Amino acid sequence: MGNKLSSLKEKEARKGALFASSYVIYSLIFWVYPVIWLLVLTFSKWRFIGTPQFDGLNNIIRVLGDPTFWKTLINVFRFLGFYIPLVFICSMLFAMGLKKIKYGKTFIALSFLLANVSSGVAYSIVFTKIFGDNGPINQFLYEHFNVVIPWFTSPTMAMFSISLIVIWKFVGYYGLIFYSGLNAIPDSLYEAADLDGAGRWDKLFKITLPLINNQIIMVLVLAITVAFGIFTEAYLITGGGPMQSTMTPMLVMYETAFQKMDPTYAATMSIFVAIASFGIVKITRKLLEKDVDIV
Repeated sequence: MGNKLSSLKEKEARKGALFASSYVIYSLIFWVYPVIWLLVLTFSKWRFIGTPQFDGLNNIIRVLGDPTFWKTLINVFRFLGFYIPLVFICSMLFAMGLKKIKYGKTFIALSFLLANVSSGVAYSIVFTKIFGDNGPINQFLYEHFNVVIPWFTSPTMAMFSISLIVIWKFVGYYGLIFYSGLNAIPDSLYEAADLDGAGRWDKLFKITLPLINNQIIMVLVLAITVAFGIFTEAYLITGGGPMQSTMTPMLVMYETAFQKMDPTYAATMSIFVAIASFGIVKITRKLLEKDVDIV
């Protein structure tokens, strides 16, 4: 009996190892190998041809003294300053509105999600026309208010305009995340608050927001990740201009690697970007993440 049990355990162990091996192979190919290759490039000099030559810390020193690279990180923070408050408010309003709708919720949710799966090239071209100097928005503003806004030609407005486009893309996605959190809050809590005479703002800040803390953190983490990964909109609409006001880390790494033919320097910049992104996410979670239980 003991031998049969031992044999059965060995068979189960082999099956488990077989199933797990697929993920191990996937990780080795798509995670471990790229990270090792990235580290090799960071300490090397290479131009896509031949064998990488050891270059010590020169790439790291170059990044530390590169004003263009640090300008792109400042631009990320500028983007986050526009993006996070606006996308948070719009997504929350969408989630609250969706919760109150009785009919057609699925259709409305899918309609908003279409923006999230739309081609970045396609909607970038469309918004270039919409926000253009002679586009429909400026024509309306000029006809009614005698004002024209330089959406993409002003260093001050360009990043704000990019953030509006990215908000349009993700508001439905983030809104559904908030919607899932709102649905998990028992109605009895709001009923009890009504009996205590709590107002709308009291219920928002003392019930709703604390109880969807997990969803808020998730949206913030996703928003930070999006900010460091912006490429298509800045590349197609402004090209990083005007005056490098919309130059992003992804854009400068692309230009460095494939236009200046310096992939080792681009790889080194990517490490700094990853560290900055991870650091901001870590600080955000440390400051805002809370364990909230519904009793």
